[in-house]
Amino acid sequence: MVNQKAQDAVQKSLDSVTGDKSTGVAGLVFVAVDKQGKEIAAVASGNRGLDSKTPMDLDTVFWIASCTKLLATMACLQAVERGQLSLDDSKQVYKLAPELEKVKVLQDDGSLVDKENDITLRMLLDHTAGFGYEFFNPKLRDFGRPIGFDVFGADQEELMTAPLVNQPGSRWEYGINIDWAGILLERATGVRLNDWIQKEIMQPLGLKNINMFPGAEMKKNLATMHQRWPEVHGKIEARDHLYRNPLRAETKEQQDRLLHSGGAGAFAKPKEYVQVLATLLNDGKSPITGAQILKAETVKMMFENSIPKHPDFARQGIPAAKAEMTNPAPELYPQEGNPPQGWGLSFMITQEPGATGRGANTGWWAGIANLFWWADREKGVAGMIASQVMPFGDQHVMGQWGACEAAVYAAHSADPDVGSLKV
Repeated sequence: MVNQKAQDAVQKSLDSVTGDKSTGVAGLVFVAVDKQGKEIAAVASGNRGLDSKTPMDLDTVFWIASCTKLLATMACLQAVERGQLSLDDSKQVYKLAPELEKVKVLQDDGSLVDKENDITLRMLLDHTAGFGYEFFNPKLRDFGRPIGFDVFGADQEELMTAPLVNQPGSRWEYGINIDWAGILLERATGVRLNDWIQKEIMQPLGLKNINMFPGAEMKKNLATMHQRWPEVHGKIEARDHLYRNPLRAETKEQQDRLLHSGGAGAFAKPKEYVQVLATLLNDGKSPITGAQILKAETVKMMFENSIPKHPDFARQGIPAAKAEMTNPAPELYPQEGNPPQGWGLSFMITQEPGATGRGANTGWWAGIANLFWWADREKGVAGMIASQVMPFGDQHVMGQWGACEAAVYAAHSADPDVGSLKV
């Protein structure tokens, strides 16, 4: 049973945005769960698209983009637990992916130089291996032109043409690192990444609507992708899907020709994705099915700061290298007092308690179409807000993420007997 106070507050908040045509946000879904996997609030608001009369509901399917990184990392860590992959063995990395031994480092003047340090799986998972994204990095964007890069084409060959943008280990930079981690998993095990995720994560958790290749039922419930054009006074309109090729691949043969993107490849219902988060709250064990998909010590490691020598990594700012893909951002998740920032294995960690009520060492991350999740192991609560709006950093969606997360904590604080949250 949901917490009615949280449910009502979230519904009112989401409706204030989707019901206001000036925001351009057609629809939103927000779901929060406790450590037992029980829903604290589960709310859909608006329609599936600006040009659609179909109401947004809890069965709506979203392209979750970089929220996939958590799933791919969990898959890799399962392989680490089984001795099939090593977090810190660069020789294994190069044996599985000789391309990573030979990859060059892009300089500011457009030249390429040899890398000075080795790449490990851990570095791929904590984004210090040196890869970037062309829509966040002007140097990489310019290097790819006049042809350009498109990381959302599900093309493995294109992935392999991208150079490093930093020397391995020298700094944190968000990029295609976890796509490469997924390739290492495939080559070490002989199993395609999506197949592994389905067998080793989704099936044990009893989840049928998280997949890199949605079936007919999932595609029937797919939300429309939207594009906001800042230069046209914030105009927003429906657009073609940003991640089309996997949606068109219906046969196994077609799917096997595509990159199983550990960085951005999954589609999901938020109400199912939060059950993955509930498993992390519960030390790797599903509170619903009882399946242990990761060891408790592995989950603990995921939530430890992997890059303590970069305490301000998320204050370096994100430039809008491609304005249709992202808004500029001076900082990821600003906090009062500017405490040290942390990064676990595939997600950011807010090491100090947050303004919404979240506890210390909460993990969170996002998808480029303005989806955001968080997992607070201290207080036993997790959640996700989902939209399909480009570019990243939409203030209307981000505002609702903060407001709805705060509503969940406030409701539980007022009714501590409901769910597992202790405030």
